[in-house]
Amino acid sequence: MSTETVSGRTKLAILSVGALTFIGILTETSLTVAFPTLIAELGKPLSTIQWLTSGYLLTVTIVMSLTSYLIQRFNPRTLFILAAIVCIAGSLICAIAPSFVPLMIGRLLQAVATGISTPLMFHIVFETVPLRQLGTYVGIASMVTSFAPALGPTYGGMLTHLLSWRMIFWCILPIVLGSLILGMITIDLPIRALGKKFDFYGFVTLAVVMVALIESCNRLGSPSLNDPGLWIALGISVLGIALFIRHMGHGSRRILDFRLLKRPFLGLRAGNFFLLQFTNIGMSFLIPIFVQNALHMDALSAGLIVLPGSLIGSFVSPIAGHIYDRRGATLPLVLGNASMLLGSLLLWWFTHSLTAVSLMCLYAFLRFGFNFSFGNTMSDAAKHVAAKEKGDINALFNTLQQFAGSFGTAALSAVITHEQSRNSNTTQAVLVGGQSDFLLLSVLAACGLACAIIAARISRKPKENTLEGVEVRL
Repeated sequence: MSTETVSGRTKLAILSVGALTFIGILTETSLTVAFPTLIAELGKPLSTIQWLTSGYLLTVTIVMSLTSYLIQRFNPRTLFILAAIVCIAGSLICAIAPSFVPLMIGRLLQAVATGISTPLMFHIVFETVPLRQLGTYVGIASMVTSFAPALGPTYGGMLTHLLSWRMIFWCILPIVLGSLILGMITIDLPIRALGKKFDFYGFVTLAVVMVALIESCNRLGSPSLNDPGLWIALGISVLGIALFIRHMGHGSRRILDFRLLKRPFLGLRAGNFFLLQFTNIGMSFLIPIFVQNALHMDALSAGLIVLPGSLIGSFVSPIAGHIYDRRGATLPLVLGNASMLLGSLLLWWFTHSLTAVSLMCLYAFLRFGFNFSFGNTMSDAAKHVAAKEKGDINALFNTLQQFAGSFGTAALSAVITHEQSRNSNTTQAVLVGGQSDFLLLSVLAACGLACAIIAARISRKPKENTLEGVEVRL
């Protein structure tokens, strides 16, 4: 890692990978505002259409679990070029897809690209940015991963309303091509070869567990618990988790080093990180559905309602990172999580009286809280591991981030789907389901705040304040 300043070439390399990551994550949520249109055009129910988002995120999660291995086996420039080409191919397939299946295939290809580029962006930051500037640069990188999904509904809503949902994919192609050219010129980072072997058993087991958990969550939205598919998925989930835990404890190879989470401080940071992203992506899914079905507004309005919050979040992330560099983690993390809790509680309490303006303001408040704490959670975890573990903590946190988004989308969707199966009045079903979702998010936000407070107390212990002889300010 550099001990001086960040060079112009490095900044352009980060920009190129950041642009590709931004486009990939932008498409995570850009289709949510088009779900009503896609339901009518493709003839599929919400429980199926939502896989365009949750399936995308799940694939990103599975691919990210490979990145710790890939980064030490392949040149970063090669990985970047592969990701950009796959993103272009997936976007083209989505743009011309005549039905749900090819559209889903295109989304999965886009997900593979995002699963490679996102950890690669953080890898370049961790390997090239000096420790004293790490918070600021991780804040900027986190702005990409948090602003993009928040902006997605605005981007998708405008294009769906004014042109067509297919333009969501046509419009990103020039940016991806520009990113590809810039990255080929500027990315120049050696392979960090640690001799790690690929954990095929762990990869397959983890993938099965994640798919089974998301399918279980989706099936919980059915009107009856007698669905045999639900119990089969739950059974596979439990068995898979047991096998994966056993493998992590006794296997000689590990696809992800979950042993890091045994350290109380890192476990709390990871839990907080997961809960923040669950709420972030969940809200990006829920708000457009709520606006169109409960407030009876169009896709453009749904997108514009989340725009102020997205803009606020984009400004807050680097500022919060700078505060972290100057003051430590406690202030931004406690303040951010407390804001998330307050915002979720207000949305739950006022669900039935929400208007476009009040929803816009409360969402903006939530975005402030999220961006004030999200990037700093990962930064602080990375500062508390040895240099050889940074690749593992990067892969682990990015995997948790994407699975949280997939799980959040599936969980909030299941609640609304369950209410729709009980109530033929769509407006009432979305109001009741939305209020239940806001309550769930409030409970999770309270857990996130508890993680931040407990971690702050642990961080005051002298043994947590040093790492390999380097003083770490908290």
